[in-house]
Amino acid sequence: MENVLNHTAEAAAALTNASRRPKSRGAKDVLEWLMHLIFLLCGIVAVAFVLFISLYLVISGVPAIREIGLADFLLGQSWAPTASEASYGILPFILTSVYGTAGAVLIGVPIGLMTAVYLAKVANPRAAAVIHTAVELLAGIPSVVYGLVGMIVLVPGIQKLFDLSSGACLLAAILVLAIMILPSIISVSETALRAVPEEYEQASLALGATHLETVFRVAVPAARSGVATAIVLGVGRAIGEAMAIIMVAGNVANMPSIFSSVRFLTTAIASEMSYASVGSLHRDALFSIGLVLFLFIMLINVFLNVFIKRKKEA
Repeated sequence: MENVLNHTAEAAAALTNASRRPKSRGAKDVLEWLMHLIFLLCGIVAVAFVLFISLYLVISGVPAIREIGLADFLLGQSWAPTASEASYGILPFILTSVYGTAGAVLIGVPIGLMTAVYLAKVANPRAAAVIHTAVELLAGIPSVVYGLVGMIVLVPGIQKLFDLSSGACLLAAILVLAIMILPSIISVSETALRAVPEEYEQASLALGATHLETVFRVAVPAARSGVATAIVLGVGRAIGEAMAIIMVAGNVANMPSIFSSVRFLTTAIASEMSYASVGSLHRDALFSIGLVLFLFIMLINVFLNVFIKRKKEA
């Protein structure tokens, strides 16, 4: 009798669980569908923001380029929007941004990559923790603080070292930008290096390679994609910086020279937008500078992505 009752109870419990499973499964399906929808909406919002910014820059910047002329705007060497005979040539700004960004990358990328290699493959945990803290502090410092320190320490130092009338020059801007892009390069490069499978390094060591040979001939090439992403982020930070550069570069519309006061594309917009009249050609030209800056960053991203893809295919 007891066995019959036990079997009856087990059967009833099984039926109850079977009746509950579809409801539980249905709730999970709804939750999963809802999460997919939220993720899709987030992606759409991100793409929509990029498209909106691109469209706004094109609508606001193209009219001034048409009125000034593409050649006069991009290749003109004089920027004097408030003069009696206004001129809107941004070649000095373009060359200054290119030289400044290239100089910062040439200085910052080797230092950042070597630091990432040290943290990921060489440093002991205590040293790595200290350096990680310093890198995080660098990433958290506002750009205006970089500019303030550069204006107080770096600019007078360059003036005395090279016996210049003013230390606010392209060299000061390059050094400040090189320091500012270090956190991005170090963090992303280190993550990419740590993601390299250990089997690659073990195989290299088994073939007789030293630890450093394994790092630079196996780990770093395997992390090429992540390192290139770090360079892209560094270039974007360097070419898009404005506040710190205004304080150390002199903000004068000269053709670029290492010891002359210069003005970047970003600083031209930041320094003149406040007093440019709404609807004037001057204000429209500043939006055109923003369009040129946006296209620069797009071209850099496309070039690096194509370069990485070709390397992978090779």
